[in-house]
Amino acid sequence: MMSESEEHGSLLEKIGDKIGDKIHEFKKDSSSSSSDDDDDKKSHKSKKKHLFGRKHPLHNVLGGGKAADLVMWRDKQKSGSILGGVTVIWLLFEGIGYHLLTFLCHLLIIFLTVSFVWSNAASFINRSPPKFPEVILSETQCMIIAHVLRKEINEAFITLQSVASGKDLKTYLKSIGILWFISIIGGCFSFLTLSYTIFLMAYTLPMLYEKYEDEVDVVGEKALIELKKQYAVFDEKVLSKIPMLADKKQH
Repeated sequence: MMSESEEHGSLLEKIGDKIGDKIHEFKKDSSSSSSDDDDDKKSHKSKKKHLFGRKHPLHNVLGGGKAADLVMWRDKQKSGSILGGVTVIWLLFEGIGYHLLTFLCHLLIIFLTVSFVWSNAASFINRSPPKFPEVILSETQCMIIAHVLRKEINEAFITLQSVASGKDLKTYLKSIGILWFISIIGGCFSFLTLSYTIFLMAYTLPMLYEKYEDEVDVVGEKALIELKKQYAVFDEKVLSKIPMLADKKQH
């Protein structure tokens, strides 16, 4: 009887070992297949085309510094406070009718009064007086700013001369179209409201784009393809019939 029970036990152990090996192989295959799927997803995501041919994350495109952190709302408290402050200033000017010079003078009056009272009362309340940082522009910084401004102004003058010279009709038509569109927008809003709207879009759209990046890329790619088709039709029916442009295409 003992021999039969031992044989029966060894048989059960063999069956259990085989089942365990099968389960281990199944887990190994499933984990490898899942890792392969993850790799495929990552490679597909990396190969995915972004809007305007962007190859790097949007945060890096914006510079990757503190300004990019604010625009991308990495610190929601700081970004929200800046947006709230700009909104309050816009409401003061646009809603209440505050004037810029009056606002700046009142702001300086409040700052100077608080600083003056604090500096004189610090000795009575055993507090240290306020410390003001020294803001001094070095000659190097002024030269860098002047160099950048000079470069941008010269490029603007070169562009204006190129458009006004009559050599490139296509650039001329684009410039006229853009200026006409800006004039229409400027007629619908005041300069302050337009500036606030541009700030609001530049401050919120990158964050929203990062949140809905895949959907926006798909829609944007379709829109760009459609715009290229419409431009090709316009080029064929209108621009190609203009003698100046037709001669340039032949050359």
